[in-house]
Amino acid sequence: MENTYSVQGMTCNHCVHAVTEEVSAIPGVDSVQVSLEKSSMVVTSPHPIDFEAIRAAVSEAGEYTVQSA
Repeated sequence: MENTYSVQGMTCNHCVHAVTEEVSAIPGVDSVQVSLEKSSMVVTSPHPIDFEAIRAAVSEAGEYTVQSA
């Protein structure tokens, strides 16, 4: 299953790496594709991932905010 999110506040590839690393660490996440240009993130997992876990991981990565797209 794929879920797309809008991620605001990213300004460089370091931001992309930080968000990717934190969200990838969530149990059940298979892959994370973050686009700086589109301010978006696609999370692939076999089961739904709780949005609060996504929000917490993005927040841990830095001063970013996330919304379901």
